[in-house]
Amino acid sequence: MIDIHSHIMFGIDDGSKDIETSMEILRDAYKNGVTDIILTPHYIEDSKYTCNNIEKGKILKKLQYTLKKENIDINLYIGNEIFINENISDYIKKKEIAPLNNSEYILVELPMGRMYNNTKSIFFELIREGYTVILAHPERYRYMHKNQEKLEELLEMGVLLQGNYRSLFGYYGKDAKKALQKLIKKKQISFLGSDIHKNDGYNLKKLEKEILRLSKDKEYTESIINGNAKDILKKN
Repeated sequence: MIDIHSHIMFGIDDGSKDIETSMEILRDAYKNGVTDIILTPHYIEDSKYTCNNIEKGKILKKLQYTLKKENIDINLYIGNEIFINENISDYIKKKEIAPLNNSEYILVELPMGRMYNNTKSIFFELIREGYTVILAHPERYRYMHKNQEKLEELLEMGVLLQGNYRSLFGYYGKDAKKALQKLIKKKQISFLGSDIHKNDGYNLKKLEKEILRLSKDKEYTESIINGNAKDILKKN
């Protein structure tokens, strides 16, 4: 698996608190067959989660050094999970925010409680500037369960969807599970990620089988676990 959404970068996020926790997660990922991980700490405007790319780079080097020392063959890349705001493009230019693997792909999160008022206009402008917007875990936004047309409008604009694969196994509750199952059946998910925050396991053994059961399509199953993410890794 190529994981495009994780919170393993220690000390700057609501995920891993120290390098040992990060390494525990990475050891488990390696055992479960994860080959590549994009590190996507939160970037939330006007909060404590605003670590810039220089500092992220320093943490990346520490993790890469320790992986090499332990002979763990996982490739790490920098990104962000960006909480939606009207200044995303400016923050990227100022090197505060990192697109996924320095590509045109950007991972954006919406509020959990309600739709951000200017979501469509912000996404439209980012797409116009040449970015490919990936919406993080759409199955977790309950307001989209009730108003499916909101999600359909984003898809029509060219927004791609990244589901948290653990939603399929009830990690975020029944509603998120049903929503992700439905999105996979309709083949609207382009990427799966872990959104992992702590060492609670990757558990990938049943994943491929479950996606295949839902989609009835081997090629699609491979594309959302690995294939589509390879396009992000090529562009740096």
